Amino acid sequence: MTTKEREEIDVPGAAPALSHYADAVRFGDTLFVSGVVALDTAGNIIGKGDVVQQTTAIFQSLEKILAAAGASFADILKVTVLLIDVEHRTLINPIRQQFFGTHRPASTLIGVKALALPDILVEIEAIAGLPNR
Repeated sequence: MTTKEREEIDVPGAAPALSHYADAVRFGDTLFVSGVVALDTAGNIIGKGDVVQQTTAIFQSLEKILAAAGASFADILKVTVLLIDVEHRTLINPIRQQFFGTHRPASTLIGVKALALPDILVEIEAIAGLPNR
Protein backbone atom coordinates (compact mmCIF):
# COMPACT_ATOMS: atom_id res chain seq x y z
CA MET A 1 0.00 0.00 0.00
CA THR A 2 1.30 3.44 -0.91
CA THR A 3 0.02 6.91 -0.17
CA LYS A 4 1.73 10.23 -0.66
CA GLU A 5 3.40 10.00 2.76
CA ARG A 6 3.36 6.23 3.39
CA GLU A 7 5.16 3.47 1.49
CA GLU A 8 5.37 -0.23 2.34
CA ILE A 9 8.73 -1.80 1.52
CA ASP A 10 9.15 -5.51 0.89
CA VAL A 11 12.60 -6.78 -0.04
CA PRO A 12 12.74 -9.32 -2.89
CA GLY A 13 14.42 -12.53 -1.73
CA ALA A 14 13.85 -11.75 1.95
CA ALA A 15 12.59 -14.35 4.39
CA PRO A 16 8.83 -14.87 4.15
CA ALA A 17 6.70 -12.83 6.54
CA LEU A 18 5.41 -14.79 9.54
CA SER A 19 2.24 -12.72 9.63
CA HIS A 20 0.55 -9.78 7.88
CA TYR A 21 3.27 -7.10 7.74
CA ALA A 22 5.75 -5.34 5.47
CA ASP A 23 9.52 -5.57 5.92
CA ALA A 24 9.46 -1.83 6.55
CA VAL A 25 7.19 1.17 6.24
CA ARG A 26 8.38 4.63 5.24
CA PHE A 27 6.34 7.56 6.47
CA GLY A 28 7.78 10.89 5.43
CA ASP A 29 11.47 10.79 6.33
CA THR A 30 11.12 8.02 8.90
CA LEU A 31 11.55 4.30 8.26
CA PHE A 32 10.02 1.75 10.61
CA VAL A 33 11.62 -1.69 10.19
CA SER A 34 9.62 -4.70 11.36
CA GLY A 35 11.20 -7.13 13.79
CA VAL A 36 13.78 -9.21 11.94
CA VAL A 37 14.59 -12.80 12.87
CA ALA A 38 17.16 -15.22 11.46
CA LEU A 39 15.25 -16.98 8.69
CA ASP A 40 16.46 -18.00 5.25
CA THR A 41 14.40 -17.44 2.10
CA ALA A 42 12.57 -20.74 2.66
CA GLY A 43 11.61 -19.75 6.21
CA ASN A 44 14.12 -22.05 7.94
CA ILE A 45 15.86 -20.83 11.08
CA ILE A 46 19.48 -19.82 10.56
CA GLY A 47 21.83 -20.76 13.41
CA LYS A 48 19.59 -22.86 15.64
CA GLY A 49 20.91 -22.55 19.18
CA ASP A 50 23.54 -19.94 18.20
CA VAL A 51 22.64 -16.36 19.15
CA VAL A 52 25.78 -14.98 17.44
CA GLN A 53 24.95 -16.63 14.11
CA GLN A 54 21.31 -15.55 14.40
CA THR A 55 22.28 -11.95 15.20
CA THR A 56 24.70 -11.82 12.27
CA ALA A 57 21.97 -13.08 9.92
CA ILE A 58 19.55 -10.51 11.32
CA PHE A 59 21.94 -7.62 10.73
CA GLN A 60 22.64 -8.87 7.20
CA SER A 61 18.88 -8.90 6.53
CA LEU A 62 18.48 -5.50 8.16
CA GLU A 63 21.21 -4.15 5.87
CA LYS A 64 19.20 -5.30 2.81
CA ILE A 65 16.00 -3.75 4.13
CA LEU A 66 17.75 -0.45 4.82
CA ALA A 67 19.34 -0.47 1.35
CA ALA A 68 15.92 -1.03 -0.26
CA ALA A 69 14.82 2.22 1.41
CA GLY A 70 18.01 4.10 0.47
CA ALA A 71 19.40 3.99 4.00
CA SER A 72 22.24 2.41 5.96
CA PHE A 73 23.13 1.58 9.56
CA ALA A 74 24.32 5.17 9.98
CA ASP A 75 20.69 6.27 9.52
CA ILE A 76 19.28 4.10 12.33
CA LEU A 77 18.00 6.22 15.18
CA LYS A 78 16.70 3.47 17.49
CA VAL A 79 16.90 -0.31 17.79
CA THR A 80 14.91 -2.63 19.98
CA VAL A 81 16.48 -6.01 20.71
CA LEU A 82 14.35 -8.86 22.02
CA LEU A 83 16.36 -11.68 23.60
CA ILE A 84 15.29 -14.98 25.10
CA ASP A 85 18.33 -14.74 27.43
CA VAL A 86 19.45 -11.18 28.25
CA GLU A 87 22.87 -12.55 29.23
CA HIS A 88 23.43 -13.02 25.49
CA ARG A 89 23.79 -9.25 25.11
CA THR A 90 27.52 -9.55 25.71
CA LEU A 91 27.73 -12.04 22.83
CA ILE A 92 25.83 -9.88 20.35
CA ASN A 93 27.40 -6.50 21.19
CA PRO A 94 30.50 -7.11 19.04
CA ILE A 95 28.24 -7.89 16.07
CA ARG A 96 26.30 -4.67 16.65
CA GLN A 97 29.58 -2.74 16.72
CA GLN A 98 30.71 -4.42 13.49
CA PHE A 99 27.59 -3.29 11.61
CA PHE A 100 27.10 0.13 13.24
CA GLY A 101 30.74 1.16 13.34
CA THR A 102 31.04 4.45 15.21
CA HIS A 103 27.30 5.18 14.94
CA ARG A 104 25.42 4.56 18.17
CA PRO A 105 21.62 4.47 17.97
CA ALA A 106 19.30 4.75 20.92
CA SER A 107 18.63 1.19 22.07
CA THR A 108 16.29 -0.89 24.18
CA LEU A 109 16.94 -4.47 25.27
CA ILE A 110 13.96 -6.57 26.32
CA GLY A 111 14.12 -10.08 27.77
CA VAL A 112 11.23 -12.22 26.56
CA LYS A 113 9.98 -15.70 27.32
CA ALA A 114 9.44 -16.66 23.67
CA LEU A 115 9.52 -15.26 20.14
CA ALA A 116 7.46 -16.09 17.03
CA LEU A 117 9.05 -19.51 16.41
CA PRO A 118 10.73 -22.06 18.66
CA ASP A 119 14.53 -21.84 18.40
CA ILE A 120 14.49 -18.10 17.59
CA LEU A 121 16.77 -16.55 20.21
CA VAL A 122 16.77 -12.91 19.12
CA GLU A 123 14.64 -10.42 17.18
CA ILE A 124 15.64 -6.87 16.26
CA GLU A 125 13.53 -3.96 15.02
CA ALA A 126 14.70 -0.49 14.03
CA ILE A 127 13.63 3.05 13.30
CA ALA A 128 15.71 5.04 10.84
CA GLY A 129 15.76 8.61 9.61
CA LEU A 130 15.96 8.56 5.85
CA PRO A 131 18.61 10.63 4.13
CA ASN A 132 17.38 13.41 1.90
CA ARG A 133 16.02 11.97 -1.31
